[in-house]
Amino acid sequence: MDCSRCITLENARVRLRPLEASDFDDLKAVIFDPEIWRFTTTPNPGDAVGLAAYLTQAAHDRAQHRRYPFAIIDRTSGRVVGSTSYGSFALEDKRLEIGWTWLGRDFQRTGLNRAVKHLLLKYAFGELGCERVELKTDALNWQSREAMRRMGATEEGTLRSHMPTQGGRRRDSVYFSILKPEWDVLRKTVFQEFDARG
Repeated sequence: MDCSRCITLENARVRLRPLEASDFDDLKAVIFDPEIWRFTTTPNPGDAVGLAAYLTQAAHDRAQHRRYPFAIIDRTSGRVVGSTSYGSFALEDKRLEIGWTWLGRDFQRTGLNRAVKHLLLKYAFGELGCERVELKTDALNWQSREAMRRMGATEEGTLRSHMPTQGGRRRDSVYFSILKPEWDVLRKTVFQEFDARG
């Protein structure tokens, strides 16, 4: 994937564009909630210095083609309310991962995450030609696991002691996937409200 490209994706609910240092002020309002980072491998930014480091690391990861971080913009308020990324690129095998996703707590369980996933899946299967999109989460993160199931992803298995969390605990990671033929169905069912309108 060409991480130097400026990719902007939009549907009726949300806009995604590259995460930028200029998103600092909007992110300050939502990023410091410790509950957001409870199950992540990324440390809680904690304060303004941590937020600046978070944005710097995101830019570095993009420049190194490790992942492509997006700002999540709620179209109702026009504010940046979280971030998500493409990563684990294996485009020669026609697959990638969607992850590194977090939303401000006020925007969780509102349908915004599903709108985000609609855009990322549509672009991955359409423009990037993927045959498989992967997602993973901490085995203890039941909210995330249920969200993946509700959007039609298939749970494939658990990698034990897979990676360290920001709290030092080694987590088991549960992998999910969506395949291209499944997406052709899901976009007309689970994601219909977004797909019909762009």
